[in-house]
Amino acid sequence: MGLKSMLYYQYIPEGKEFPVLCRKLAAESKVWMKTVSNYVIGSSKAEQILLDWNEIAEKYGYVHVGTCRVSPDHNYLAYTIDITGSEQFVLQIKDLQNDSVLPTLRVEGVYVINATNLQTGIQRFCKRVSGVQYFLEHHHGFFYVLTNSCNVGEESHSSGEYYLARCPVEKLQSTCLQNIIEPSGDMFIQDMDMFNEHLVLFLNKEGSSSEQVKIDELNPWFFPLPSDMCAIAPGSNHDFTRSVYRAVVSSPVMPDVIVDYDMSRRTFSVIHQEEVINVSHNTKYHSNNGETSRNELLGIPLKKERNEVQRWSDFAEIYSCKEKEVISHDGVRIPITILFSRKAHKKGQSPGLLHGYGAYGEVLDKSWCGDRLSLLDHGWVIAFADVRGGGGPDPSWHKSGSGMSKLNSVSDFVSCSKYLVSEGYVHQHRLGAVGVSAGSLLVAAAINMHPELFQAAILKVPFLDVCSSLLDPTLPLTVLDYEEFGNPQLQAHFEYILKYSPYDNIPEGVCCPAMLVKASLNDSRVGVWEAAKYVAKIRDKTCTRCSSSVILQTNMNGGHFGEGGRFGQCEEAAHEYAFLMKVLGES
Repeated sequence: MGLKSMLYYQYIPEGKEFPVLCRKLAAESKVWMKTVSNYVIGSSKAEQILLDWNEIAEKYGYVHVGTCRVSPDHNYLAYTIDITGSEQFVLQIKDLQNDSVLPTLRVEGVYVINATNLQTGIQRFCKRVSGVQYFLEHHHGFFYVLTNSCNVGEESHSSGEYYLARCPVEKLQSTCLQNIIEPSGDMFIQDMDMFNEHLVLFLNKEGSSSEQVKIDELNPWFFPLPSDMCAIAPGSNHDFTRSVYRAVVSSPVMPDVIVDYDMSRRTFSVIHQEEVINVSHNTKYHSNNGETSRNELLGIPLKKERNEVQRWSDFAEIYSCKEKEVISHDGVRIPITILFSRKAHKKGQSPGLLHGYGAYGEVLDKSWCGDRLSLLDHGWVIAFADVRGGGGPDPSWHKSGSGMSKLNSVSDFVSCSKYLVSEGYVHQHRLGAVGVSAGSLLVAAAINMHPELFQAAILKVPFLDVCSSLLDPTLPLTVLDYEEFGNPQLQAHFEYILKYSPYDNIPEGVCCPAMLVKASLNDSRVGVWEAAKYVAKIRDKTCTRCSSSVILQTNMNGGHFGEGGRFGQCEEAAHEYAFLMKVLGES
């Protein structure tokens, strides 16, 4: 008898907050959707529950995905274990600390263990260099390495841009790397996935590399992404021998689509797309057979080889999604994504909400979110400012908005706010802003500098008292954040941080916007006291009438990411939207 494949899936039981992770033999049904449906309605009895997050929540009060960290007394160093796609080598990576800050720690670097021959022991691939990263994959006698080392083949500092290089297994040293693909002005490598017969590269745009290798010489096929600012992310690709690559495609106007791409045949199939119901519009659609589904009408046909057609649905006919560029204070063009209902939006009259983050090189999440539809259908504009300090076209975008350049992030956000008003997307007195964690620093700093621009703000688990937090090395993330925000123990850094730190720059006697400041008691990343101190100081220093509209809400159970349950998330979104509509009204 041949081996039976396993079907892994998850679902949220009726009335529960969190998902249950399960598996069962896939051979019971030829149609996997039927198998899942049978499970949900209870007619199938062969499933095995692997993890029930509801039990975890009941035991600990809430679900929180923890992070590795160094203990306050620095007695141990956290490390991670990874396995290459071929499963022949195990990588042990120790690079979570900066030995220039904590010289007593022995921070080594990246090590490799041959999982098929443990007697060979541990081999060191490279020592740790601050800011330099290495991502290794094993493939037929070679290690393929994605790295941002300035000079591949030498121990050097970070260049910011990533190279693809390789070295033979028997010459496992970072100094033995041979360049394969280098970055250029036309291409930036973001990630890679290695398979037995295929290499998948994530590029920031199509184009050719340097003279080492031309992309065209690799016989590439670029995945046909839909329009409207689409994002694509790797799915679950754990089988090294498969020729099928799974990806998740999404955009602000398109629900998430899980796609399987056959790399050998260069064809793809849509496995699943999130279903959206009760979208508010008045248009009726009919076909020869009666009313058709909205998915059929709005689906974008994408031709494959052999004249096959696949469809994924979007709502671009109902909601407009525009990508513009805003000129910042120094002439740099800042991307801004603007989302609104084609029917409900009123030029120059609509309320709007601008999202910002601008830290750690992270790109703002602009993927589909069904919660936004209620605001959009009430005429709101929702915008995303990809300011410097966050993710951008290349790593320099992060560097130009961090450390001693952090003020660029704030100026970029202010410029995007003014653009929404001047171009008529948002009414002059109906603009709100939202920031989460380090994004709250961005929003609060912008409010301090230009309080007249904003009428409402939501600051969630906010990082606001920058100097005090960074001066306390016993806090979990302080030492790691020196590279992002600077080290206030250095006089120049201290003086620069004081220029934008929200807590230290609250203006005296001004009218401040209404604010909803949300903290969590069990937040291990941002102390709950930061929000409390900030709100107390706002009420003390600003206009007495305005400061009464500054609300502090403390979650007594959740952590940095809230409580995580679906009902809890719905209640949180409803509370925030009620606050925004109370302050800014509808269109």
